[in-house]
Amino acid sequence: MIGENVTDGSGIDHLGIVKIPIPILKGNAELLYELSQKLLTDEFSDILTVDFTDVAQSIHTYEAYIEAFQSTAASDYRYFGIGVCGDKKKITQLTGSLGLLR
Repeated sequence: MIGENVTDGSGIDHLGIVKIPIPILKGNAELLYELSQKLLTDEFSDILTVDFTDVAQSIHTYEAYIEAFQSTAASDYRYFGIGVCGDKKKITQLTGSLGLLR
């Protein structure tokens, strides 16, 4: 999914970027929470999910993040975003009604 590194016209190396489009869709914290709950069901268990919450916002090490996350109930954190990857039909089922963020 990641392309090869590229050297620009000034000779500066840049890491490769993703080769597939990544749409960013609009939604609020409530909608993201609802999506997260759907993603926990058996129907969507094959969808790779990465959530972005306020738990990590003030954490400076991964170890502290783990500790904070393990002691925080799902009802106590706020979603800023959710990354999903998997079957296109299932992703569309989850997100098809959301508009593109522009």
